[in-house]
Amino acid sequence: MNLEAFVLGCGGMMPLPYRHLTSVLLRREGDLFLFDGGEGTQVSLRRLNLKWKKINAIFVSHTHADHVTGLPGILMLSSQVDRTEPLYIIGPPKIAEYIETSRKVLDMYINYPIVVKEITEPGVVYSGEDFYVRAFPLKHTKTCVGYTLEELERPGEFNPEKAKELGVPCGPLWSKLQHGESVMTDDGKLVRPEEVMGKNRSGRKVSYVTDTMYLPSIADEVRGSDLLFCEGMFTEEYADQAAEKKHMTARQAARIAKDANVGKMALIHYSPRYSDYELNGILSEAKEIFPETVLSRDRMSFDIPYLD
Repeated sequence: MNLEAFVLGCGGMMPLPYRHLTSVLLRREGDLFLFDGGEGTQVSLRRLNLKWKKINAIFVSHTHADHVTGLPGILMLSSQVDRTEPLYIIGPPKIAEYIETSRKVLDMYINYPIVVKEITEPGVVYSGEDFYVRAFPLKHTKTCVGYTLEELERPGEFNPEKAKELGVPCGPLWSKLQHGESVMTDDGKLVRPEEVMGKNRSGRKVSYVTDTMYLPSIADEVRGSDLLFCEGMFTEEYADQAAEKKHMTARQAARIAKDANVGKMALIHYSPRYSDYELNGILSEAKEIFPETVLSRDRMSFDIPYLD
């Protein structure tokens, strides 16, 4: 099952001609999950030719303008296609008021269900058959949350040779064993799944953290992520300003990535004070602590493979 991440924008505070506001789309086979949506989000969706009509859920970190002002356009555009599936919008307090007020003021024509859920405590906020999305608290100038999408463990690999040795013929009984059912052979022998299946294999984990001051607790929340999107808004030169505005430096983000033993960190949500060239300074500072760091760029994509 493919799992891909697309950076729709990597900037903070204000859009620039070459840098849209922070937004990430995860595509997991036919499911699409959008994390934040500032103005211009639709531009990257279109340029990447992503099937925005199929977005299942939108996860909002907080209600500052640079993270939500693109949502009304997405809601209205979705009414121009034949959509019957509900769109879930999940975020901290005020997100329901923002969506409802936008609908009224803009007199939106919405022809599909919108389900808004406000997060009042950490925990699972959305789930599917074999995955879930969990929210956890961050610390910013207003209520803000981070998210992780985590897959459940997968069954181990099936050993056909072992099944044959135990007298299980190729066919429907193999399928039952692979789905966790015990089976009976023609000679009356009971064969259990654990006799022909390897150990469970890990799922994948993607985390999204932006607009927060450094908190050691974040490492616990994102631990073991295959890919961590994490704010690295400033270089250490502006550490005092970062603390005042409750943002993180690249070094602080790297410390979280290292402590959490993540596979890769993609820095995101850069201050508009930095040109694209100057972002190399942010990257260098982060890599000194966590070498597996990359700079997110608009319309960059990441493939997240299984480790086993």
